[in-house]
Amino acid sequence: MKYIDEYRDKNIVRKIVEDIKRISKKEVSFMEVCGGHTMSVQKFGIPSLLPENIKLLSGPGCPVCVSSRSYIDQAIAYSRLNDVIITTYGDLIRVPGSTSSLDIEKGKDADIRIVYSVLDALNIAKENPDKKIIFLGIGFETTAPGSAVGIINAAQQGLNNFFLYSSHKVMPPAMKALVDEGVKIDGYIAPGHVSTITGSGIYADIPEKFGLACVISGFEPVDILKSIYLLVKQVESNNPKVEIAYKRAVRPEGNIKALAMMNEVFEPRNDWWRGLGILQNSGLKPKEKYRNFDAEKMFDVEVEPTKEDKGCICGEILKGLKTPKDCKLFNKACTPEDPVGPCMVSNEGACHAYYKYNRD
Repeated sequence: MKYIDEYRDKNIVRKIVEDIKRISKKEVSFMEVCGGHTMSVQKFGIPSLLPENIKLLSGPGCPVCVSSRSYIDQAIAYSRLNDVIITTYGDLIRVPGSTSSLDIEKGKDADIRIVYSVLDALNIAKENPDKKIIFLGIGFETTAPGSAVGIINAAQQGLNNFFLYSSHKVMPPAMKALVDEGVKIDGYIAPGHVSTITGSGIYADIPEKFGLACVISGFEPVDILKSIYLLVKQVESNNPKVEIAYKRAVRPEGNIKALAMMNEVFEPRNDWWRGLGILQNSGLKPKEKYRNFDAEKMFDVEVEPTKEDKGCICGEILKGLKTPKDCKLFNKACTPEDPVGPCMVSNEGACHAYYKYNRD
């Protein structure tokens, strides 16, 4: 409890808010690119504490949200194979595909199992040697090392029935693409979980090439407000740089062992992001030496033509151009119980966060 009390202390919050108001003069927009931050910002009512000249934007920080509908369609096609078991994190199972979802297919007797780690998927592979187990690898640099460990362990243990279907992505290309597209951003609240793996060096181009402030934040109210204070300070002094406001978890060099495993298994590829299109070297795929564990290389399935839902503005929300409340479907045709788009499905999606904490 001491940890939570320290980072939710009302007196500390008031002091930081006063400091922000004291130094903040310019009209600024800061974007968080972490789904955990999106949820925290809405949960703790951070925007209501800030002066009107500071605007907070939600960006492409939800891995389920930015992944393509065609990824879901292909996963559904895999699930329809007789000898396949799909293993997936819970968020993904309810994301709508073009005409179905993994949840619907599970109701039709497809063998789809929710797991809590890639190690669960490996155990399923051991227990079912006559089946092919496909793990749906999704997430940014935070979860990619886990998928890498899965492939390394499968290779070491001779588990030839384990496969990864990768939708892993890396964050910097998306952060740069937003600036290139002209989205008004004065600084980034940089992702905390991603940065525990990567360290702070991956953001160096943000201030150097784009002149934007960049502060890595934790998830508690004091963390986020302290990060906003540092961003304001950078902007007001015209001194953009990368700072770590989450030092209890993030080191400049990151997690060296996790990075080594990522680099052992994966190589970059161009990948599609909802709202941003195809971004160069923004995705991760298994290297050729691990091709036997790559579901895309080892399974040939026919995937239906992808159809996007009309009216869903998830792509514009992920770019910070609109908020969930701007969507005509929000809290009407689209709810967590009956989601139209992935931004409402995932616990890290902006629509889900607004629905839970800010729908009035």
